[in-house]
Amino acid sequence: MTPHARDSTVASTFSIIAADPATGEVGVAVQSKYLAVGAVVPWARAGIGAVATQAMGFAGFGPQILEALARGEAPAQALAAALRDDPLPARRQVGVVSASGEAANHTGTECSAWAGGRLGRDFAVQGNLLAGEAVVQEMARAFEAGAGALCQRLLAALEAGQAAGGDKRGEQSAALIVERSGYAQETRLGIDRVIDLRVDDHPHPIAELRRLLDLRLRQEVAFRAMRFYLDRDFPGAVAIMADGLRQFPDSPEILYDLACFESLAGQPEACLVHLARALDLAPGMRPMAAADADFDAVRSHAQFLALVAGA
Repeated sequence: MTPHARDSTVASTFSIIAADPATGEVGVAVQSKYLAVGAVVPWARAGIGAVATQAMGFAGFGPQILEALARGEAPAQALAAALRDDPLPARRQVGVVSASGEAANHTGTECSAWAGGRLGRDFAVQGNLLAGEAVVQEMARAFEAGAGALCQRLLAALEAGQAAGGDKRGEQSAALIVERSGYAQETRLGIDRVIDLRVDDHPHPIAELRRLLDLRLRQEVAFRAMRFYLDRDFPGAVAIMADGLRQFPDSPEILYDLACFESLAGQPEACLVHLARALDLAPGMRPMAAADADFDAVRSHAQFLALVAGA
């Protein structure tokens, strides 16, 4: 078998699975010198847990183990049952975490060195064909020391693993998924998938994943505000967008939506200030603003007319 053919069946990689019991989130972050690792390794289900299946990865472990967790089995029990009927346990590497934070992992004796993992409170890290043990040690340290949302701590762990040497073969793909119970109702999107980002083929996939997460977190501000908008609670929508603007002051999309909600909430002065900043950053939004019914309350203002005309 050629090296390319062999690598096509082996997801040598490093990953972290974790839960945040305080928020109800579960998630996985993974990187590998392997095309589209996000299609195979990471699995998560809101309120249940998360799984990473790698080395000679068997994607079927993902739904199988999640079903076992849903039946009330502990991670170690669910993992042992999956491996018991598997013909290649010595070549598998699997991590499991429940929504309550209980974790377990397995590294087969035939996984390519360096191979192993770490367990901690609410998380498990694991990797194979790594530059050394420091990769998983640094991942664990970064996650435990991290701050912010689960998605940010997961990605920080991945970055730390790469900085410690990562996959011996280099970089190619990465993925980050997070689920949270109740998210479907909070945003009215109908699914509990909070984050679902993949970089399938890139010279520096973790750096690209960081860029995509920044964009997704900006988008998330509007998703959360939309619930209030649809309920015609415009002051509530303004509060969400104003908080988002403090996090992302250079976002024309957040500025624009904030201006829309301020117009609807009867705050014309603030609306025009934020709309001016949005159009300064993104002049291409002028035609959209000119036709947007959300600005009907300020449409006759001379400043609004000047802004949409580009004067």
